[in-house]
Amino acid sequence: MSLSLDPKQLRALHAVIEEQSFDKAAKRLHVTQSAISQRIRQLEEKLGQAVIIRSTPLMPTATGRRVLKFYYQLSLLEGELSQGLDQAQEQGFSRMPIAVNADSLDTWLPEALAPLLRQQPWVLDIKIDDQEQTHHLLKTGEVLGSISSSSQPMQGCHCIPLGIMRYRALASPAYITRYFAKGVTADTIAEAPVMEFNHKDELQNHYLRHIGIDAPVYPKHRVPATGPYFHLIQLGLGWGMVPDQQSATYLAQGIVQELTPEQGINVPLYWHVWNLKSANLKQLTEAITQGAKRSLS
Repeated sequence: MSLSLDPKQLRALHAVIEEQSFDKAAKRLHVTQSAISQRIRQLEEKLGQAVIIRSTPLMPTATGRRVLKFYYQLSLLEGELSQGLDQAQEQGFSRMPIAVNADSLDTWLPEALAPLLRQQPWVLDIKIDDQEQTHHLLKTGEVLGSISSSSQPMQGCHCIPLGIMRYRALASPAYITRYFAKGVTADTIAEAPVMEFNHKDELQNHYLRHIGIDAPVYPKHRVPATGPYFHLIQLGLGWGMVPDQQSATYLAQGIVQELTPEQGINVPLYWHVWNLKSANLKQLTEAITQGAKRSLS
């Protein structure tokens, strides 16, 4: 069966999901709210299935996710065509959605992307999640590429090794004296507050298993920002897993110390990207892989 989708309907679906509002989507596309509702209804009638779950927040259905993935791929290729024809798109810029882990974004990735962004008419749309979780954003079609700790390539995507980020369990000297004077054991860990990035963060549990401790129930500070996360560790409020790219200077100065020296965790990173014949994706991939080569082990 041949299926022809109306670009206006695709843009309406994308705008509603991005803006989380039919009204805001209408303002974004400079049409009325009723026009947005009509386009969504027409799209659903054509597909014979719902594309949006009318909930809070608004969510695409499984069919809606597949349609959005098609829309993102189509937009990328249309943007390249427009650039090649010297035509403006989205005020002269092409949108480049990618999913990255917070530690890469806070350390090596900006320098890797900066030269390319100075040359190309792109605007980044960065979605942040744990390196073990970014993979699903590519699977659902929300992004063009993702930095992930998963080595499993998805259908229709390339998987390129980037290198290793080494994480160490760090705390301030005063914190170590207070909580680990008797060593790092299951009993002392159970009494020592830890820094957790978010509820998906498993690095500290990986580390504890690595040193032979079954992760007990322990007190947690939840700090979903890498800068404040490490700052609180330096202030002696908890221990946590910090990458070498962020901590090397502070370790050398003695501001923080390892809980168990030379027993860090290596986290391999991979760049997953759609397998499209796209000059933009090729340049983006080159920038990320070369930046990783300079910065990662």
